[in-house]
Amino acid sequence: MDNKILVVEDEEKIARFIELELKHEGYEVDKVYDGRSGLDMALSGNYSLILLDVMLPQLNGVEVLRRIRKESDIPIILVTARDAVMDKVSGLDAGADDYITKPFAIEELLARIRVALKRKSTDRSEGEKLTWKNVTMDIDRHEVLVDGNSVELTNREFELLKMLLQNKNIVLAREKIMDQVCGYDYMGETNVVDVYVRYLRTKIDDKYGIKMITTVRGVGYVIKEEN
Repeated sequence: MDNKILVVEDEEKIARFIELELKHEGYEVDKVYDGRSGLDMALSGNYSLILLDVMLPQLNGVEVLRRIRKESDIPIILVTARDAVMDKVSGLDAGADDYITKPFAIEELLARIRVALKRKSTDRSEGEKLTWKNVTMDIDRHEVLVDGNSVELTNREFELLKMLLQNKNIVLAREKIMDQVCGYDYMGETNVVDVYVRYLRTKIDDKYGIKMITTVRGVGYVIKEEN
């Protein structure tokens, strides 16, 4: 199904509100109220996207997310009451496609759902390879190789590196990276970009002794194609 959404939310009133709004937009909706049921439904149902609360009984949302990611790359949006940058980074590192913090406007949630579904559809249609020196990215396989060695990246790290490789020699502002990689304006939270650049440098630049990502002070980042 292209429009079937699973809502995993322990606050029944919130779950019901989300369900009604999603149905009004034409989505089919199933909802459950604990992490273990959410995991079972996610792995057995044919869903196009999952809205997953972090604070859940029986099994917390991040653990549910990790277990789903072992079996499926279905788009997952985390719903959290916490607003710290590292909480968001932890969720994204576990494989979330996006997150939204309570309380949220339903219009914002709907926009993020549309972006996540569109991104997934686009990913299926891409089959190109991107290269820089001894670094190769196979978008179709969701794989990055350096000197033939596989580099394990989270979804968000992969998307950031893809954007930089697709725009070689173009300095990308942090705001632009946030907007394209995450699909919306994070309202000043561009330090999340710095965190992911640091992760990429640790896994690629530092490990293999290369300088792939260049910081442009006060602006953002660029991968330079040397002639």
